[in-house]
Amino acid sequence: MYSFDYHAPEYPLDVRDIQISDPFILADEDTGLYYMYSAFVPGADPEIHRQNVTFAYVSSDLIHWSRAVRVFDGEEIGFWGLHDFWAPECHKWRGSYYLVSSFRGKGTLRRCQFLKADSPLGPFRPVAEAPATPEGWHCLDGTLYEDPDGKPWMVFCHEWLQVGDGQIAAIPMTEDLGAAAGKPMVLMRASDAPWAAPFYSKKGERGGWVTDGPFLYRMKDGSLAMLWSNFTPDGYAVGYAKSASGQIFGPWIQNPDPLFFHDGGHAMLFHDFKGRLLMALHCPNTPHTQKRLLVFEMEDKDGKLNIINEITGNWYNGAKGPADRWVYRESFADSRGLEILQ
Repeated sequence: MYSFDYHAPEYPLDVRDIQISDPFILADEDTGLYYMYSAFVPGADPEIHRQNVTFAYVSSDLIHWSRAVRVFDGEEIGFWGLHDFWAPECHKWRGSYYLVSSFRGKGTLRRCQFLKADSPLGPFRPVAEAPATPEGWHCLDGTLYEDPDGKPWMVFCHEWLQVGDGQIAAIPMTEDLGAAAGKPMVLMRASDAPWAAPFYSKKGERGGWVTDGPFLYRMKDGSLAMLWSNFTPDGYAVGYAKSASGQIFGPWIQNPDPLFFHDGGHAMLFHDFKGRLLMALHCPNTPHTQKRLLVFEMEDKDGKLNIINEITGNWYNGAKGPADRWVYRESFADSRGLEILQ
């Protein structure tokens, strides 16, 4: 349906060259392109790569990407929060594009908010002046969920730094995604997962129980699943829970084993233009210079999620954590992976 020249100069970056944390990919039907959002672009022009800018990469095949495009500049518009631009996501809602991310003002707590644009490349502008997450809560990793009645919710993390045992919470939103339309509810806590463990610093100091990167997905059998990330004793991991009621309020039952546990996480699901279910995450969970995008073909069967195959090739020698001793030390020969994706 969509033609693409794999040597076109507007897509000069190979997926192996992109260093990214918390990747979110929007498969936009209107343009037939994939958009990947990030708040970190190594090597970018220092005039535009500040800590208060959000970027997007563009691709037609998930392997070849454009250079980073600035889609939101907080300093340029006098935005209230110019720090902690973390984990941006872009969702299509009621015909427009909405960016949701965390932000923090100097001397304030981190909060989440929706921004709106007519294009997946922005420019994005705040829907409302104030953030949507509760006053006095230290938050991150907001995402959009539409319930069976067509009503929007923001699902987000309540930081372990404030509560010790990190939470995933939800608030109903107004139709324009500008403000909360009700009180927050706690959906789960990090220690609920049997596979999870508190994390430890490199000095061996114990941290808290972490909740990162919630993402809601309605499965083929109608059940409601939520991906999220936490630590195992061996490193960062992705697990998922299922809502016993099929509704946002749960109760949420944790899958006993993690979905991916090789020191990677902050996952999300999307369908490519061939209809395949894919999962994107970063791996390893180390400083930005090593983080890469992994994309997995997934199986949604009998109410369960399973990994079929990783398709970017970044797994070849990029695995860390418990898999580090097993990976190859030479470069991966196939730099494009086209036989997998075509």
